[in-house]
Amino acid sequence: MQTARDIQKWEIQPLGPFLSKSIGTSISPWIVTMDALAPFVTANPVQFPEVAQYLRHTDRFNFDIKLQVELHGEEMREPHVISNSNFKHMYWTMKQQLTHHTSNGCNLRPGDLLGSGTISGPTKDSRGCMMELSWKGTDPIDCGNGVKRTFLRDGDRVTLKGHCDNGEFRVGFGECTGKLLPAIDYFSK
Repeated sequence: MQTARDIQKWEIQPLGPFLSKSIGTSISPWIVTMDALAPFVTANPVQFPEVAQYLRHTDRFNFDIKLQVELHGEEMREPHVISNSNFKHMYWTMKQQLTHHTSNGCNLRPGDLLGSGTISGPTKDSRGCMMELSWKGTDPIDCGNGVKRTFLRDGDRVTLKGHCDNGEFRVGFGECTGKLLPAIDYFSK
């Protein structure tokens, strides 16, 4: 999911990120079932401090999903890989996220879409968003041929790729590409 981090940074206190999650969102056309993910289950993350009782579970419900993000700016000849991460680095399991989301009585129905949030790994190249990758804009990302970025620009295309591979089975998630379009100026007319 691509989000407007500048809006997210502004609204984080006191509401938490909300409006920023509705900007520049791209959704892959592929659906991968839980049965297809079963061969790629991995240990749940170590959570410290211990989470609330209603979020605790001992069954393994974390998955080894390899993720890659490419940036293709209008001035770039070809896409540049800016992040390689893995879903297994998530702090919360999908089961915990679903449980917490519904803990206040929020109804869910088949077909509802839930996003995991930013998926960042332990290394610099596995950071999950431009703000982290560029360290809040202080460390530009080198995209080659003199192109450097700290944040996305109008016209940029971002492609997300994901797959699972345990040496015996491979499950692909397809590609998900979105293009950042300029904002429409409704007020200057």
